[in-house]
Amino acid sequence: MTQFELIEFAESPRRFHGRELPDSAAPQVWWNRLTEPALVLGSTQRVEHVVDETACAEASIEIVRRRSGGGAVLLIPDEVVWFDVIVPTGAVAGLGGDVHAPMLWLGERLGQFLAPVIDGETTVKGPGMVSTPWSTLICFDGLGPGEVLVDGRKLVGISQRRTRAASRLQCCWYRSYDPARLVGLLDAVGRPAVEELTPVATLDPDDVRSVLSGFARSL
Repeated sequence: MTQFELIEFAESPRRFHGRELPDSAAPQVWWNRLTEPALVLGSTQRVEHVVDETACAEASIEIVRRRSGGGAVLLIPDEVVWFDVIVPTGAVAGLGGDVHAPMLWLGERLGQFLAPVIDGETTVKGPGMVSTPWSTLICFDGLGPGEVLVDGRKLVGISQRRTRAASRLQCCWYRSYDPARLVGLLDAVGRPAVEELTPVATLDPDDVRSVLSGFARSL
């Protein structure tokens, strides 16, 4: 049986996201306790079309581009839980075909694990995408395979990076969420009003380490 181990980091979003998977990847959950804030853009988003760079500079928020697709995510220390699940190729049976299979596998297990500690109905998004008018701009406004919802609201976002060695499933949920702060960092031309955005679920456990170590053991 594959055993996953919790590994802790404390570094910037840019440094953590830039970590490369080793060729001999092990089954692990990487938890990054953010040391500084960042506005993280999807791989296809262009800074000059999306971001108010002056607003980001005034708020001391770094602009980072991730290698996976999707929209913008605002990461603030102590307001978001960010962890990556490293699944070595062949470590879990049945994940080698459909590119979305690892995300669905992870989402089902994460939803089952979190359900007892969540006040609300927990569901997991199945195959396919759910888009909104703003989901290409703001990641948490849409839904992707395996993502966890509470009472129909997105709680856990999941994206994926794959190499020959492993799948790196990048996950986050908000402990607290202020959509106005995110909107205020976007280019004023074409950004949404806060009330146009899809509501987001939050989860603020007393002991994040205990939750993630328990989840790692459950995989």
